Amino acid sequence: MIQERSILKVADNSGAKIVRCFRVLGGSRKRYAEIGDIVIASVQIAEPRKAIKKKDIVKCVVVRQRKALRRKDGSYLRFDDNAVVIIDEKKEPKGTRIFGPLPREIKEKKFETVFTMAEEVV
Repeated sequence: MIQERSILKVADNSGAKIVRCFRVLGGSRKRYAEIGDIVIASVQIAEPRKAIKKKDIVKCVVVRQRKALRRKDGSYLRFDDNAVVIIDEKKEPKGTRIFGPLPREIKEKKFETVFTMAEEVV
């Protein structure tokens, strides 16, 4: 359950390390984002000499969440952290690598390029 003012880890090599969500996209009354949802965030901590700097406003897709995600078969999936991947306007990732595990639900939500770059799929 990602909401406004949530602190999120960045799971790619775009240059940002930590971002803070300040808007969940999907309608005026959408309060929480889950895996596969798009959020708008502000970069809080960034690596030096990279494309994305501190205070930049970025669009991100949520790829991991602490809250358990229920699958169709009745099983639950839970991660250790809340993490996002920074994307551009065409829903392509800005980084060239993605770190950590990603759930299969990312591919079902039409983020194929993010899914193919994953090193581990859960």
